[in-house]
Amino acid sequence: MSKIKLLLVDDHEIVRAGLRMLFQVEQDMEIVGEANSGDEALEAVRTLMPDVVIMDVAMPGMSGIEATRRIKEINSDVAVLALTMHEDEQYFFKMLSAGASGYIPKRAAPDDLVSAIRVISQGNVFLYPTLAKLLVQDFRDRGGSEPRLIAEELTPREHEVLTHIAEGYTNREIAEALVISVKTVDRHRENIMHKLNLHNRVELVKYAIEKGLITMG
Repeated sequence: MSKIKLLLVDDHEIVRAGLRMLFQVEQDMEIVGEANSGDEALEAVRTLMPDVVIMDVAMPGMSGIEATRRIKEINSDVAVLALTMHEDEQYFFKMLSAGASGYIPKRAAPDDLVSAIRVISQGNVFLYPTLAKLLVQDFRDRGGSEPRLIAEELTPREHEVLTHIAEGYTNREIAEALVISVKTVDRHRENIMHKLNLHNRVELVKYAIEKGLITMG
């Protein structure tokens, strides 16, 4: 099985050293490079083609937000995981808008970070519980959206796929659970997003929260 190729981006060497120690013992992960600035990260993405970039948000010079935006322009298949000290909505929503697939604070447990990488490497979204609540509050502050009825718009199988996505299962795990192919899971997810007029994975997570498919702790 191919390993998840990781690029570590942080302007503090001690942080990168800690991440190296954490990931080097994971059999399904491989660190292909490191960068201490946004500019270095862009060059590393071009030359090393990582699967996942672990990105610090606040760095001197080019911020992690701008670096994430440019990385997604270079290669939209690269998943970016924000790993940061900042847990406020100012940075959270800007990183998601820039194209990050996950957001996790540096105070999180190592197991949570490892899980986050595995989740986003499969094309899914990982949001730390305290940060996912910001999506709930944002939805409430905006008064919600026009109600949608899952049963009327989605087939039973699409509803099953949506529920599994909301619970954080990878595409492969969904395929195994429902005894279908990964390509079929991808097709169902695209149909779901089209039917519900959702344009990205973050909106899909918001919708799942709205419908109670994700239970907030």
